[in-house]
Amino acid sequence: MAMARASSGLQYPERFYAAASYAGFDGSPRSSSKAVRSKFNSESALILYALYQQATVGPCNTPEPSAWNAVEKSKWSSWKKLADMASTEAMRLFVKILEEEDPGWYSRASNFVSDPVVDVQMNQSSNVHPVVENGNPFPETKTISTENGSIVEAQDKDVVSEGFGSIGVYDQWIAPPISGHRPKSRYEHGAAVIQDKMYIYGGNHNGRYLNDLHALDLRSWSWSKIEAKAGAESLESPSPVTVTARAGHSLISWENKLISIAGHTKDPSDSIEVKAFDLQTCTWSFLKTYGKPPASRGGQSVSLVGGGLVIFGGQDAKRTLLNDLHILDLETMTWDEIDAIGVPPSPRSDHTAAVHADRYLLIFGGGSHATCYNDLHVLDLQTMEWSRPTQQGEIPTARAGHAGVTVGENWFIVGGGDNKSGASETVVLNMSTLVWSVVTTVEGRIPVASEGLSLAVGSYNGEDVLVSFGGYNGRYNNEVNVLKPSHKSTLQSKMMETPVPDSVSAVLNATNGTRDVESEFEAGQEGKIREIVMDNVESDLMKARGKSTNEHLIATLKAEKEELESSLSKEKVQTLQLKQELAEAETRNTDLYKELQSVRGQLASEQSRCFKLEVELAELRQKLQTMEALQKELELLQRQKAASEQAALNAKRQSSGGVWGWLAGTPGNEKADDA
Repeated sequence: MAMARASSGLQYPERFYAAASYAGFDGSPRSSSKAVRSKFNSESALILYALYQQATVGPCNTPEPSAWNAVEKSKWSSWKKLADMASTEAMRLFVKILEEEDPGWYSRASNFVSDPVVDVQMNQSSNVHPVVENGNPFPETKTISTENGSIVEAQDKDVVSEGFGSIGVYDQWIAPPISGHRPKSRYEHGAAVIQDKMYIYGGNHNGRYLNDLHALDLRSWSWSKIEAKAGAESLESPSPVTVTARAGHSLISWENKLISIAGHTKDPSDSIEVKAFDLQTCTWSFLKTYGKPPASRGGQSVSLVGGGLVIFGGQDAKRTLLNDLHILDLETMTWDEIDAIGVPPSPRSDHTAAVHADRYLLIFGGGSHATCYNDLHVLDLQTMEWSRPTQQGEIPTARAGHAGVTVGENWFIVGGGDNKSGASETVVLNMSTLVWSVVTTVEGRIPVASEGLSLAVGSYNGEDVLVSFGGYNGRYNNEVNVLKPSHKSTLQSKMMETPVPDSVSAVLNATNGTRDVESEFEAGQEGKIREIVMDNVESDLMKARGKSTNEHLIATLKAEKEELESSLSKEKVQTLQLKQELAEAETRNTDLYKELQSVRGQLASEQSRCFKLEVELAELRQKLQTMEALQKELELLQRQKAASEQAALNAKRQSSGGVWGWLAGTPGNEKADDA
């Protein structure tokens, strides 16, 4: 059997260390701050630095640098924001960002990275060393042969069958015989069906964004490339338009046009861009919108509901995860940001969304930077209230990067991964009963177990078929696979296979959300879903059973309904009592607050009076000191007066001393004679 030499690429963590060495984060002679800055802008360099530290050191536990050192402070902040992200996830994101910033890094790094070479069997499942993408151990096969001088990517054959000779097989993935020029391998592209053609636009190939448009004829299964012409700035303006390459966008069919909305681009704008491709004129046009548009993003979900697009979540240009909700009215082209009540899904990207009964928006799965989810959230588009119903049946594992489409009340989910392994099972959710079941499980490395694949609903011989394209599972692919659903996972078959009490109980408990007491029992969305579910249950049971069975089931349902209504009434009474107690507590709190305010007022008054007394006391002390000084001065004056009077008296006595001295026998001129 012919053999070919194929480059397998490097495994993780070797692939990460090779990328880090190339980017300049390994301390080698090639690595320096100057070298890093020369290859990347400051924002990308900060993100790569943070991911490298997270992958090699772990969560940031170093002290925060001084504010004056702006560079070190920015590096520390970027690292700190990664929190407890796993090392393997940090490695994966590092390589992914490097591929987006420098798509040809691996080939340029090959002169200093040893790339193992392995033998690959032609047209067989390749036995190669696995490379871990998103933590998934997928083998990576780059090249197997040449046709007409061009390199052809490896094709895996782990599909149930090829061709439509066995199209009668339900619930199995089949590879139809494709003709025409296949689009380039890609993932995170947009896909939509109009009439009998599936259109593929944009995507990501080896880190490079694409802007090509292809059509697959679902009758002949033939590819053709559509050469788009430059369109107008708006549907009325003749200004030329350049179609920007993008990935992670959404493609919606509307009025014989393809609407492309959001997505990651090399030079992102501040807000979401909306473009339309006219199939008649083969031209792209920017659609002028009004109101405040959402921030630009990729990995969001976009759902067509009536004449509007409902946009949820995604990841903005700075890789911040979002969980905001916006609606674009396609008639007025006006944006409206929705502030829904209840607890919304956590910020996420690469999730899926579906619409049930033109009223309920369902959000499933998705991921953050380090975690994948398998939670289910429901938004009532009439009351704009979020709830998180309880899922039933075979609940899917956590995943992100999956794709989903609806066929009637069934929501089919395909592909995705959870940072550990790819999702090999195709699952379906009955949106009326919220019961999950597995349609089929694939084996081996085939595209329907990929991330970033697209899934669309087409028609073949009058029956619905699911059509998948592209994806990444260790390599980018451009294969088409088809599944014809049997619809056996609907409510009617479940009721026939399962005993009535269990099934009814599962249906009626399907929407018991994990919400607070007040929103749980205040005539919210859950109650409304329950009423619709009851109607659907009764309708389908009447079709599935005879008259006696119907009577028995209706009686059972009525009993269950009465029990639920009784339970709900008790909860409402309890809620009312809690509200009354809360009101009483608030009243007591108000009285205590008023009393506290009164005491505070009295205290302030006493403080003011004390202050005045202190001022008066100070004034009295000053007066007392003045009086003491005056007293001393008075005493001094009195002593001086007494001394003056004594001196005067002495002087008077001396002036009359001659007469008195003569009488006493002492002549007055005695002193003179003696002298």
